[in-house]
Amino acid sequence: MIDAKIINDPVFGFIKIPHGVLLDVVQHPLMQRLTRIKQLGLANAVYPAAQHTRFQHSIGAFHLMSEAITSLTQKGIFIFDSEAEAVEAAILMHDIGHGPFSHVLENTLITGISHEEISLMMMEQINREMNGALNLALKIFKDEYPKHFLHQLISSQLDMDRLDYLRRDCFFTGVNEGNIGSARIIKMLNVVDDQLVVESKGIYSIENYLTSRRLMYWQVYLHKTAVAYEKVLVNTLLRAKHLAREGKDVFAPPCLKYFLYNDVNGEMFRNDPEALSNYGQLDDNDIWSAMKVWAQSNDKILSMLAKDMLDRNIFKVEVSNEPITAEREETLREQLSQAFGISKEETNYLFSVNTIQKDMYDVNDDRISILFKDGTTKDIAESSEILNVGLLSKKIRKYYLCYQRF
Repeated sequence: MIDAKIINDPVFGFIKIPHGVLLDVVQHPLMQRLTRIKQLGLANAVYPAAQHTRFQHSIGAFHLMSEAITSLTQKGIFIFDSEAEAVEAAILMHDIGHGPFSHVLENTLITGISHEEISLMMMEQINREMNGALNLALKIFKDEYPKHFLHQLISSQLDMDRLDYLRRDCFFTGVNEGNIGSARIIKMLNVVDDQLVVESKGIYSIENYLTSRRLMYWQVYLHKTAVAYEKVLVNTLLRAKHLAREGKDVFAPPCLKYFLYNDVNGEMFRNDPEALSNYGQLDDNDIWSAMKVWAQSNDKILSMLAKDMLDRNIFKVEVSNEPITAEREETLREQLSQAFGISKEETNYLFSVNTIQKDMYDVNDDRISILFKDGTTKDIAESSEILNVGLLSKKIRKYYLCYQRF
């Protein structure tokens, strides 16, 4: 009898999913939905091979969690089999509440609720369907379990989520500078006073990890072309929703139509099962299907934006270290209004002003502690020879002005 399903992963090789609770989670329709949602949203406009899915990432994070549990157990950290299974189930489901194109739906078609909260609602739904088999996984996920370090493996500066997505995104984008030694970092993990720490032999791997993470954010996740393409999508959805509010007939698959014609907020999500049900059916394909029809719309703005999306006609983007001035915005509105024969108010759909800020490491946040041979622990910011606190915690802020080409 085969006791596990085998998945051949291009990043980590063969990954075993044991029969029972874990395989039931993997095969659940809400998990399978992640096979239809790309991990990097619209970053493939810059890196064409970045076509991997959130499902692949979830399986990779599960694999790393299994490795971390094995490594910690070998060091004498006592972890029950039930705890190991629970934390593996939790990492499998950590991204289950993500919508199409990453964070695009938040604050466009949905307000007042984050994908993390939706993930938890979906996990609770699966748990009910599995008759409470995920009770322990939910406790660990919510950090309500006495062993805090198990939660840190799911959500912290060194969680298995980050270790997988950096390796995986680096692999599929071809940005080799972002590669991290995830295997070595996992081998160097330990637990002191119920806190995850890294043994001092792993300090160089952590330095590389933090540097790589910063590089991946600015070179991939916040690449100006990917940001500008995402703004085209956001504005397309906002225009479609505006037309729906005006009572116009806007084509969309039923699950997307629900969010166009209803003002879905956090309260509605928590109290109306229909909201979660429709969200659980939404994936990238629904947006693309709608876009192909919207390109033929008799609404000039919706048609233009949908064609932009389909034909990869990305907003022009200007990146600045200084805020965009009101004068620059006003001039741009005038130009867009004249170029496309639309009102100044309607130019809102043809441009976007954003402030994007990212720091490499926040010393006030969840820290990375280094364990030395004498048993003492120090923060990485104090322990590193090449990374000083100022550099580590420096907040980089950039101002993006994106607008329709004319």
